[in-house]
Amino acid sequence: MSISRRRFISMLAGTGTVAAAATLTGCRPVSDPSGAGWLPNQYRDQSNFKPPVRGRVAFAPDDPAIMRDDEKCILCGQCIEACEKVQSVFGYYELPVFDDFICVHCGQCSLWCPTGSIRARNQVDEVLAAINDPNYVVVAQPSPATRVGLGEEFGLPAGTWVEGQLATSMKEAGFDYAMDINFSADLTITEEAAELVQRVTTGGVLPQFTSCCPAWVKFVEYYYPELIPHLSSARSPIGMHGPVIKTYFAEKEGIDPEKLLTVTLTPCVAKKFEIARPEFVNGAVAKYYNNENIKDNDIILCAREYAELLRKLDIDFANLPEGKFDPLCSQGSGGGLIFGNTGGVMEAAVRTAYYYITGEQPPEHLLHFEDVRGLKGIKKASVDIPGAGTVKVAVAHGLLNARKLCEEVKRGTCEFQFMEVMACPGGCISGGGQPRTAVPPQDWVRQARIDTNYAKDASYSLRNCHDNPEIQAFYNDFAEKPLSHVAHELLHTHYHSRGDKVTPKEVDAEGQYKK
Repeated sequence: MSISRRRFISMLAGTGTVAAAATLTGCRPVSDPSGAGWLPNQYRDQSNFKPPVRGRVAFAPDDPAIMRDDEKCILCGQCIEACEKVQSVFGYYELPVFDDFICVHCGQCSLWCPTGSIRARNQVDEVLAAINDPNYVVVAQPSPATRVGLGEEFGLPAGTWVEGQLATSMKEAGFDYAMDINFSADLTITEEAAELVQRVTTGGVLPQFTSCCPAWVKFVEYYYPELIPHLSSARSPIGMHGPVIKTYFAEKEGIDPEKLLTVTLTPCVAKKFEIARPEFVNGAVAKYYNNENIKDNDIILCAREYAELLRKLDIDFANLPEGKFDPLCSQGSGGGLIFGNTGGVMEAAVRTAYYYITGEQPPEHLLHFEDVRGLKGIKKASVDIPGAGTVKVAVAHGLLNARKLCEEVKRGTCEFQFMEVMACPGGCISGGGQPRTAVPPQDWVRQARIDTNYAKDASYSLRNCHDNPEIQAFYNDFAEKPLSHVAHELLHTHYHSRGDKVTPKEVDAEGQYKK
């Protein structure tokens, strides 16, 4: 007879078994729900383990990013706590809601779920079918943060560097090409920094918001649609990589773009939502070839899914030799690598903006921009750039922190010109698709991953995105220069208000709604 986890725990309730297990495993309440380990309120009284039902967040049945296994759900309310207290999404809108499930697809709920009920919408079998289909040329590429997280799925310590094993595993799995999103992280910075310089020097809309996090973008579309003009029009690295692969790379290699299929390995489940946005399905590549059958990107596998794929193929990831990515659209700088850390996009963009404005390489302190590093929820700093004066910047991770900065902008009290936001606490290194090394996520894991990225950046001879020779070749051979017509067509996008789907509650300056 099969039995669900919910029923099993219900049967144990009152016996003290679960409460004892909680005590033995050190599952004790602490004050900070975003980083130091935490237990939902109803489980804190361990002498009486018969908690009231807390409920759960709602997902659309066709949500492209996440799903729930109802047999594993124990209605503990962890997903609600994460969505409300860390991300300020759940509970921040008036009821009723029509025609939508209010979700930004960040996937933090899947990291906080104690039973694994919430998970990414799985596409492993779809990828395996594509690899074995001779009609496709399948190109795989990992995002920056996967190389400091994936090893944890195979028993390696938190933050272990596994870039070489990633490259080897892609070939072992049968992908036709193994490339690297770090290339497109550099590309995003060249476009986004050029846009920032243009806005600063021509009186454009400021502050400019980063736009590489799709959960953050959707958050703005829901809760602050009036601030959409502040979002950079530059696509995310993945949003750029697909069009580059299916145009520039396809032409260089003589591959029919209709046969190219991209599989991107990410720390993020929201990327599944991002590539399914209408402007990316019938997007830049479709317009370039006048062929609506070619999407900009095809499949996203989060890190946990990729680990599942490797296990299905009996690939011993932890013991693989270190390989290299294929040439062309694979070289990346240290600036692109630190994209995965909170503050990393800001640091990389400031390095390149400094170069664009002054014509000189950034000074040493901008290669170690300590003011925007670390796990503090909101970080503010200033940079003196000859020719532009003092540029003030702000960094937030976790959407409640982002909401506080949005309130500053909305109320006209902000003093910064550039703002980086990552929806996930810690940045992409702790994205909703990363290994569940600690449940709920904890700062010691985040910090280990962050430290590895910064150490690798410091070890690189190529530190600045604009110095990447493959980026320079892309512009010389194909796109001319940042913000050119070709660049705008392939590498930039637009956003749209979702304000008609939700009525946000009024909040105070600290981002708290009035109950």
